[in-house]
Amino acid sequence: MSLRSLHAVWVCLALGCGAPQTTNEPTTAKEKQLREAKAKGELDPREKRWGGWRYQGDREDCFFVVGRKCFKTEKTACDAAKCQAPKKCSSDGGGPATLTCK
Repeated sequence: MSLRSLHAVWVCLALGCGAPQTTNEPTTAKEKQLREAKAKGELDPREKRWGGWRYQGDREDCFFVVGRKCFKTEKTACDAAKCQAPKKCSSDGGGPATLTCK
C-alpha cells in the first residue's frame, strides 16, 4: 500500500466512514422542533377526535343558538341575547337558528 492509501484508510477509520450513526440526535430542524414540542407536552395526542358537538347544551333541545349556547325556545334564546332597546332579536332561520340583535 502506498502512503496516500494508508492515509485515506486512517482518515476513514478516524472519522468513522461508512459506519451507521448510533446517536439518537435529530437530523433536521423540523425533527428537532417536533421532539422538543413532544417533550414539553405541546402536541395533541394522535387519537384525539376533533369532530363532535360544537355548542353548550343538549343536542336534542338545540333549536336556537346564542353564541355557543343552545336553547329550546326562541323566547329563552332572545332573553339570553339581552338585546337593548332599539335592536330586536332576529334569527337566521338555520338549524339550529343563530339569534342576533339587529
